[in-house]
Amino acid sequence: MPLYQNTAHPQLNFLMRRSVLPIPAQAAVAFAVLVTKWTVRRRSRVHLSRLSTHQLKDIGINAHDAHIESTLPFWRS
Repeated sequence: MPLYQNTAHPQLNFLMRRSVLPIPAQAAVAFAVLVTKWTVRRRSRVHLSRLSTHQLKDIGINAHDAHIESTLPFWRS
């Protein structure tokens, strides 16, 4: 028995039983994934910009590289 059938959300069960999601649903999922990636990138870069020189050294990044990475827009990887 697949794991998704034990979920408390019957809507998910319906979607997971289908072999292929409808086109609008595929677009919505792709958009949600993209926005999630952008959010994680932005949050990571904000955290990177707040690290001390000692913390940057611990993770093997110098201050210059950290600054360059932290100033990139969220849509750039």
